[in-house]
Amino acid sequence: MIRSTDQMAEQKKRSTMTVSLSKGQTVSLKKESGGTLTHVRMGLGWDAVKKKGFFGGSKSQSIDLDASAVLYDAGGAVLDQVWFRQLKSKDGSVQHTGDNRTGAGEGDDESIVVYLDRLHPDVATIVFLVNSFTGQDFSQIENAFCRLVDETNGQEIARYELSSMGNHTAQVMAKVARDGAGWSMTAIGATAHGRTFKDLLPAVQPHV
Repeated sequence: MIRSTDQMAEQKKRSTMTVSLSKGQTVSLKKESGGTLTHVRMGLGWDAVKKKGFFGGSKSQSIDLDASAVLYDAGGAVLDQVWFRQLKSKDGSVQHTGDNRTGAGEGDDESIVVYLDRLHPDVATIVFLVNSFTGQDFSQIENAFCRLVDETNGQEIARYELSSMGNHTAQVMAKVARDGAGWSMTAIGATAHGRTFKDLLPAVQPHV
């Protein structure tokens, strides 16, 4: 596909604005024009590793990764959670856009939208998790990532590549936490085991 000069310039602009996070790195969530972000989306994408066929070819498989968000207060207590069985937080400030059971297609496979300016004042940290509901471990997954997008203009702010392959079935991906009057995002990338967010709560606790 041939892209216009304007499209290429816009892609370059967005890529230069994106912060590629490494494990443990933190980035402040501030707008280019000043002020703090109010409406963001955490997107998760992945591909299933193709299995080898009997005659040297390969075939696709389906892997159901689930993104979830757990809301904590300043003392580390769970206030609320958003996952495929509860698509909205109680106050509606955090919303899951729906379950993707295969990982097929380009771009984000699952997304969680957060209205930072609507969060209850008691919410100090939001931790984002991903787990394999179907039980396959991360050796069967490739090209996995999470990214934070400014929903007011579609600009990608930060991206973290979930490149760790192994026999774990879940990861504590990242957290968004209050940082003075604003917010910051930290890449965590801690491996864990479990099929739902409830199984991962002990692994989350050290990072809250």
